[in-house]
Amino acid sequence: MKTGTQKKGVTWKRTRKSHKGKQDPIVRLSKQADLDMLELAAATGEIDLKYLDESGFCMWSEPSYTYYFQGEQKRLEQSKRRGRRLSIIGFLQPLISFVYGLVIGGVNRKSYIHMMEQEAIDAHKSGRTRIIVQDNSPIHRCKEVQQLWSKWEQMGLYIFFLPKYCSEMNPIELEWQHLKKDEISGRMFDDELDLAYAVIDGVKTRAGRGNYSTKRVKFNSNFSG
Repeated sequence: MKTGTQKKGVTWKRTRKSHKGKQDPIVRLSKQADLDMLELAAATGEIDLKYLDESGFCMWSEPSYTYYFQGEQKRLEQSKRRGRRLSIIGFLQPLISFVYGLVIGGVNRKSYIHMMEQEAIDAHKSGRTRIIVQDNSPIHRCKEVQQLWSKWEQMGLYIFFLPKYCSEMNPIELEWQHLKKDEISGRMFDDELDLAYAVIDGVKTRAGRGNYSTKRVKFNSNFSG
């Protein structure tokens, strides 16, 4: 993207959130080395490597910047109600697939376990080792989940925990940013259903550009947070 203020050697990039000040550099380097080996194994077809994360969307998205003729300005009329938060949980396998589910409210341990159970079943059927890269969210480490770790490992599903405050090590974070800033930015939705359709369309658009498949897992109503 070219602008009137573009300078030689300067690239237009999106700003990312960082918690580097809270990171343990030694732990991060060790974990990064381990992750590099896993990514190499995935690239050579030895394992299936997926990146897991959760995010959320609101009916009133933040206004975005764009070009207008002088004297003109786009205005967004807010809907009658703010609505509830729409959350997404996703598994990204770069250049291959994106499996996700949507819930009203927050993603809870029931939704997370449901998704992980499906991944374990798929791993068992394929006969291949599958590793899920994820952060240390409480729902990822709660007692109920820990009791399932040995079962999942017997089925071929393993978990790789990222170090604390190192979200930039998870490439799915960029997918959330693109969904929010490129696909649904600057839009107001009348209800949660309209927002959900917009997110689904955004996921399909991203998949088309990235040349990977998508699959949406549907939850029962009692899976909402």
